[in-house]
Amino acid sequence: MPSAGHRENIEIALLLDGIYRKYGFDFRNYAHASLKRRIWKSVHAEELKSVTGLLERLLHDPAAMERFLITISVDTTALFRDPGFYLALRRTVAPFLRELPFFRVWHAGCASGEEVYSMAILLQEEGLYAKSRIYATDMNEVLIEKAKSGIYPLRAMQEYTENYQQAGGAGSLSEYYTASHGHVLIKPSLRQNIVWGQHNLVTDSSFNEFQLIICRNVMIYFDTTL
Repeated sequence: MPSAGHRENIEIALLLDGIYRKYGFDFRNYAHASLKRRIWKSVHAEELKSVTGLLERLLHDPAAMERFLITISVDTTALFRDPGFYLALRRTVAPFLRELPFFRVWHAGCASGEEVYSMAILLQEEGLYAKSRIYATDMNEVLIEKAKSGIYPLRAMQEYTENYQQAGGAGSLSEYYTASHGHVLIKPSLRQNIVWGQHNLVTDSSFNEFQLIICRNVMIYFDTTL
């Protein structure tokens, strides 16, 4: 008799193969431990008892698949998340970009967009935004739509302001958004050079030539083969 763990692995393999065949999303080479946790989170959220039950639900209910993508997506992000990263960009990358007549930036796996707008602010302060084009992509279209809106909770701004200051911010973060009814809206001037799009790093190829690619906390969820 196969062990429970062996049966679970078979169920997960069938789930991932079914998702790929039905919807074209390929999670088959994602890191197993992290993926398994998120699959079971989805099982419980759908009030099901097994991974096989989840497969049946996803194959017959596109709305359930949308919910699954939200669960499976890694959407942990913030404005100027890990400030030292942005400080390094200012000091070591911005001088290189300054020598170029025009450059493209690709944010691969942009989630809900906070780090894309962080890049836009940084480039604006470094005098580089006007000659840049930022391509922001994610496999999850729901997150892309949220990112496009540029709307975030006001309660997060204290943390984001601290991040901005530690990242070498040249002014005040409040210069880049307007606040109303418990939310903030990123100013349109920061959004005009950003192109948003759905893109899956596993199944889709590169679509342009880029001088800077940001792919933070994405590949840690892939296995060695991927």
